[in-house]
Amino acid sequence: MMKNTLRFVPVLLGSMLMVSCSVSKKISRQAKEILLQDSAIMAGHIGISIYEPATGKYWYEHDADKYFVPASNTKLFTLYAGMKYLGDSILSATIAEDAGQAYLFPNADPTVLNSEFSYQPLMNFLKTSGKSLSIVDTAWRESPLGYGWAWDDYAADYMTERSSFPVFANAIQVKGKFADGISPKFFTGNFKRDSLKNKGVFISDIQRDIDENIFTAESNAGKSSSFAIPYKTKNGLTNFNILQDEAGRTIPVQHAFRRSEGMQARKIYSVPADSLFKTMMHRSDNFFAEQTLLMVSNTKLGYMRDGDIINEILKTDLSTLPQKPKWVDGSGLSRYNLFTPKDFVFLLDKMKKEFAWSRLTTILATGGSGTIKNYFLPEANMIFAKTGTLSNNCALSGYLITKKNKLLIFSILNNNYQTGAAPVRRQVEKFLQTIRNNN
Repeated sequence: MMKNTLRFVPVLLGSMLMVSCSVSKKISRQAKEILLQDSAIMAGHIGISIYEPATGKYWYEHDADKYFVPASNTKLFTLYAGMKYLGDSILSATIAEDAGQAYLFPNADPTVLNSEFSYQPLMNFLKTSGKSLSIVDTAWRESPLGYGWAWDDYAADYMTERSSFPVFANAIQVKGKFADGISPKFFTGNFKRDSLKNKGVFISDIQRDIDENIFTAESNAGKSSSFAIPYKTKNGLTNFNILQDEAGRTIPVQHAFRRSEGMQARKIYSVPADSLFKTMMHRSDNFFAEQTLLMVSNTKLGYMRDGDIINEILKTDLSTLPQKPKWVDGSGLSRYNLFTPKDFVFLLDKMKKEFAWSRLTTILATGGSGTIKNYFLPEANMIFAKTGTLSNNCALSGYLITKKNKLLIFSILNNNYQTGAAPVRRQVEKFLQTIRNNN
């Protein structure tokens, strides 16, 4: 009986190998027809990796070990760090107290006085504490703007400055009429009108001086509009002034601290971590991503510095990446970031092993939602992915469930094409849909 059984083993292995080769050849042909010969894509560069974790087999690869600018796919690495080290809830601040004094150590929490989050425990503490308060700002070792960010995007809402104690998401919100639509009110006196001849009261555009919080609001008589524009944090000084204004009390800032005996410490938490991560990934929020990496740095190293926490994570948790990336920020705004498609497949496989599938599929966007709300509509709940977009660069990495219920991990990185992103994305969508429908 054993001999008969053994006789079938090479036949079975040969059959499996033939199936595997057949799938790879089929996908190779589809990749050539749909992607590699597309006029937009072939003008630039593309890297592709398709992997089946159940078998440990790569179904298809094309320049998968080459480096690409990943844009916001970088947020997948930031997400991994946040899920690994920030716990169930976001630490807003640590409070050290003695008999009559309280010292607040900020943790870069981006939800403080953020209108998206109604739960504000830290502000409640600041407003109700009967003790003298001081902010101890000793952990900040970063710059407001990231390494390699484009300087002329300084006033764009997608390039908000970073800080140790962000408030109002480090941006001014202007809605509707000029006189009554500015938040925080702290900046009301910093706005100039473009012309008294224009009697319109609605805002049509806002400009900010590059080095100062001086804003010019252009108005018209048209419809009401809303704007978000980053303000200069001045390494946190602006934020601390806003905070005092909102708390209605003086809160001095210290840049040195010596703990006295008997001092008690407690922590104030804000929102569930996954609610922050979901927003970060679904709308590709650069500010949340940058602050997340700073929070991880403060948690693991005791201070906030991107380069140091990135090096630490690459040396420890991600020491076995297929190719060592050049990872420089939390959001992917920098074109200095360089990753390979294989790196993203490795990371996503690691995340699937370390975190609950239900968490990943909640945090990542699926077809018809988030940044892929106009893509993969028939694949809702069958694809969970992160986009990435910079001019002339786009990326898509994530999980795909095939018609035969096989889970695949994929990464497709496109660089240096000269069209807009939409035609490239449509071809990537078509390619992944073909793989899903035929397997």
